[in-house]
Amino acid sequence: MRLVGPSGEQVGIVPLAKALELAQEYDLDLVEVAANARPPVCKLMDYGKFKYESAMKAREARKNQAHTVIKEMKLRPKIDPHDYDTKKGHVVRFLKQGDKVKITIMFRGREQSRPELGYRLLQRLAEDVQELGFVESNPKQDGRNMIMVLGPHKKKTEAMAEAREAQAARKAERQGQSAQAEQPAEAEQPAQAEQSAE
Repeated sequence: MRLVGPSGEQVGIVPLAKALELAQEYDLDLVEVAANARPPVCKLMDYGKFKYESAMKAREARKNQAHTVIKEMKLRPKIDPHDYDTKKGHVVRFLKQGDKVKITIMFRGREQSRPELGYRLLQRLAEDVQELGFVESNPKQDGRNMIMVLGPHKKKTEAMAEAREAQAARKAERQGQSAQAEQPAEAEQPAQAEQSAE
């Protein structure tokens, strides 16, 4: 087997008995790192520490990984203008967060004979949020419902990074304001001390 030493140096090709002897000498474990290589590659290392470090790397990778979420917004064809604005605000928030949004228009009774109402409403919504998202799946009738999917222009990871930056900026701003609020209070104290001295 090809042996790699504890600090990454190449020891060379050695028999298994010699590698085990070196592992005992250094008080380390003999770990196979490349089984498919010819000859197989083994390294002298602390296996517990190796497992811990690889678990930490995996956790860090998961933390930076974004999960695609599809949010759903339900509307009616004859929606009130104020309700439409409220629902549009939710769609805008979801797209800013980097999530996909599935918009469902629910038809009831005679409304089913007027699918163009739902189509126009979905087109209007797509135009209202076009700077944040794009139509990923065009409006299509699905039984009593009409469905359209909007995808964000920004990836989830970019949106998360922007949100973290904005949060850090707000925190710094709040700390700056509290520091300014403390300075006048300190300046007033010597003035009060001078008045009492008089």
